[in-house]
Amino acid sequence: MMEIAFLLNGAPLRVQADPTRTLLDWLREERRLTGTKEGCNEGDCGACTVMVTDEDGPKTLNACILLLPQLHGKAVRTVEGIAGPGGELHPVQEAMITHHGSQCGFCTPGFVVSMAVAHKLGRQDFDDQLAGNLCRCTGYAPIIRAAKAAADAPVPEWLDDPLPEVAHLPFRPETADELAEWYLAHPEATLIAGATDVGLWVTKDLRDLAPVAFLNGVRDLRGIEVTENAIRIGACVTISELGRAIGPHYRSFAELIRRYGSVQVRNAATIGGNIANGSPIGDSPPALIALGAVLHLRRGTERRSLPLEEFFLDYRKQDRQPGEFVEAVTIPRQPDRLACYKLSKRFDQDISAVCGCFNVTVADGVVQDARIAFGGMAGIPKRARAAEAALIGQPWSEATVSAAQTALERDFTPLSDMRASAAYRIEAAKGMLMRYFLQPQPVLEVQA
Repeated sequence: MMEIAFLLNGAPLRVQADPTRTLLDWLREERRLTGTKEGCNEGDCGACTVMVTDEDGPKTLNACILLLPQLHGKAVRTVEGIAGPGGELHPVQEAMITHHGSQCGFCTPGFVVSMAVAHKLGRQDFDDQLAGNLCRCTGYAPIIRAAKAAADAPVPEWLDDPLPEVAHLPFRPETADELAEWYLAHPEATLIAGATDVGLWVTKDLRDLAPVAFLNGVRDLRGIEVTENAIRIGACVTISELGRAIGPHYRSFAELIRRYGSVQVRNAATIGGNIANGSPIGDSPPALIALGAVLHLRRGTERRSLPLEEFFLDYRKQDRQPGEFVEAVTIPRQPDRLACYKLSKRFDQDISAVCGCFNVTVADGVVQDARIAFGGMAGIPKRARAAEAALIGQPWSEATVSAAQTALERDFTPLSDMRASAAYRIEAAKGMLMRYFLQPQPVLEVQA
């Protein structure tokens, strides 16, 4: 057990916490705050959405995969805390009543919290902000109408939570040096950043993760440094932060990130975690590989760097030694030739059947360089080296691209699963390559 301190609905608390107990279970079982619902218990439905405020401001997070120690030094508001201390309704709650935004009511608390956070942040891209909240009976039209109706109302002052002053905790390192020393001494430990993947190990697999270290306090792994030659992204940068920072440089990458999970997931998930878990269907590695990203690893005081594609060895196997962790990833600065295409059954919050990212350099009508990477086509995120070779040195023409399409069959032998058959995946990958050729300005378009 470990003691953590945070605010809950405006009240300061000190709690003896099991390090892998979820906020959702604790709220419902220990505090009897049952407005926060358990739906999927894996961060997909949004019924458990809570507001969490830290030094970067308020954000929505999924309580079902949020572990209690991640709240140390923060302020949490459940749906019970969205209303005022005297029972005054928040503008979004009033609007939900007026516009009949609730029927069975199970999903309503999560919607209300997401709407309240969007309202506090002044966000009016409601389709994006509510993409992580699922409703099966009301339908989204009245909920969106309610969000729009409340948009211009003043933000209630009771939601301005001061952050508590808290002590340093040994399981929550504050610097990369401290993390490196601790992890070298505990190489069997589980490192937890956003817990969007690790949380499911707890809720679905019922794993014992001890010992653990929580990385959300390591501030020197949170920065994004943009120089004339490179963009260096710290491992603990969230996917939301990455999307905002990368958009001015690589528009299609930012659009791909907009389809990464939901707002709640992007607010928690980190780029380092997305890389380190080695998923063959993670959406960020194909884009990073296509951009020629370099991964930076650290073990104790030793550091090494390698091309990102070399980090992935086999399914769930990476080139990472015991006690070694992802410190950062660097993207070389270059003209924006990147196009990313995500093929999934739903536009929002869905796992890719195929994710293809293309970065081709053409001069005087001839292909000078090509970097093509796919997710969902192999047991790892992987470059299409045969297709690249078929392009480089050849005229940038439909005939050349057709030859490169054929070469994709030598690059990949995909599996068939519930998302797509092997044959469909190959044809989809070929279509993405031709689309890149035919599309003069690389941008991500809807494929759902």
